[in-house]
Amino acid sequence: MNRLDGRVCLVSGAAKGIGAAIAQAFAAAGGTVVVTDLDGAGAEKTAAAIVAGGGKAAGHRHDVTSEADWERVVGAAVAAFGGLDVLVNNAGLFLARGIEEMTIEEWRWLSGPNLEGVLLGTKHGIKAMKDPARRKGSTGSIVNLSSIAGLIGSARVSAYCMTKGGVRIFTKAIAMECAELGYNIRCNSIHPGIIDTDMGMAAMDRRAPGVNDPAEKRKAGALAHPLGRMGQADDIARAALYLASEDSSFVTGTELVVDGGITAR
Repeated sequence: MNRLDGRVCLVSGAAKGIGAAIAQAFAAAGGTVVVTDLDGAGAEKTAAAIVAGGGKAAGHRHDVTSEADWERVVGAAVAAFGGLDVLVNNAGLFLARGIEEMTIEEWRWLSGPNLEGVLLGTKHGIKAMKDPARRKGSTGSIVNLSSIAGLIGSARVSAYCMTKGGVRIFTKAIAMECAELGYNIRCNSIHPGIIDTDMGMAAMDRRAPGVNDPAEKRKAGALAHPLGRMGQADDIARAALYLASEDSSFVTGTELVVDGGITAR
């Protein structure tokens, strides 16, 4: 089923990991995908793989903390493909640090993409999406990647929890704002558990200190989830596809938790 036929989608932080999986899932569902990442070569590689598989995509280098970069990549999407229908604010960073040891420079490094990037992307995404002619008969969709760290606290990642909790409540406020303004744009957040990506493995360094073997880290990650396995990037991509498509046309301002049961305990 081509659930995203005719829809133009921008996915940030999509050179690898969850972002790349989302971009590939969107393309497989018929979407035209604008792939962006601070790693410009990686973004172009993801886009090239989509095109090689018969999909439509373009890759761009993109610093999500730069408003000028947001204007440029959103403008490129509109110029090349005629508009914008779906925005996935996926780009972000992870840092495990005790609050007493954290420096203000580390906080700014973390909060830049995790908070400012989401705010700027949402601002410019809405400007491009709200075209009433384009929204006639379909909804725009903004999907913000938060984390289970935006729902529950965890020692030594308090600043990361702060950023992801901010994404959660920002998402709800934007959902209400778009509804009040009559834009027909929905906004929802996804809250992954521990996903088997570079960032997820970095998170396992805190949960399993001293365990260096990747296979052993994955075993520890599996034990952390009631379902008995670490999440995969495709698990999050399928959730994003649901929120991007008209299957979720009556869903806004909510959090979709994809965590193998961690927060159900």
